Amino acid sequence: MHLTQPAISKRIATLEQQLGARLFDRIGRHVTLTEAGRALKPRAEQIINALSDTQRALSNLSSRVQGRLSMATSHHIGLHRLPPVLRSYTVNYPDVALDIDFLDSEVAYAKVLHGEIELAVITLAPAVEPPIVARAIWDDPLDFVVAPEHPLAALPQVSLAQLAVYPAVFPGANTFTHNVVSQLFQQRGVTPQISMSTNYLETIKMMVSIGLAWSVLPRTMLDQQVTALTVPGVNLQRQLGVIWHSGRTLSNAARALVSQLDRKQM
Repeated sequence: MHLTQPAISKRIATLEQQLGARLFDRIGRHVTLTEAGRALKPRAEQIINALSDTQRALSNLSSRVQGRLSMATSHHIGLHRLPPVLRSYTVNYPDVALDIDFLDSEVAYAKVLHGEIELAVITLAPAVEPPIVARAIWDDPLDFVVAPEHPLAALPQVSLAQLAVYPAVFPGANTFTHNVVSQLFQQRGVTPQISMSTNYLETIKMMVSIGLAWSVLPRTMLDQQVTALTVPGVNLQRQLGVIWHSGRTLSNAARALVSQLDRKQM
């Protein structure tokens, strides 16, 4: 914050005096919010967000694309989709300082919803509701995969019931991808044997490749380490895209990135 500790303490003391309430309990070296502090916190965040939004709106009066862009993306998209987009973006807009958090898509979604970041490039939720705005950029086909030596790998095609005989490793139950896959099994009346779960697709691929389980992976991740299965009547995919909060004025830097992503879609 570019402030010394005494300066921060003085400002807190002044605020507490103005409000007539103690905001922090100081016990030893630990500082926690009081009941009054907890009540003030969301209102203070609303004030800060409104001020930031005003600053962005005024800054947008200039056509220059500059400043700090706070965004998030998932590890998978950051590895497999975003690099060429960001490479071109940084060349076209050298005055923008990118502040990128690598987060699970669900966490990034929540941060956009609460105004903590401006944009997120993530796996889109099956249903996106206001105040979140979503724009799909990439279709991401998903394939059922096993290790090359897995018993199912030798079959010309398999059913969901045959898959359910063997252990599976799924993305975490709180993930959008898990919901896409589990809904398919529920619709077909089949219960998979989910023996393990992790949010990291690279870890899932490793566990599949050594024969521990079958799983579902984006087609972009497939190579000789895993074998894709043919499941008749199943066309599984998710959508990857960009989201922002409809109540937030996007900075010129954010608008430029959305525009560049749109061109990627063409």
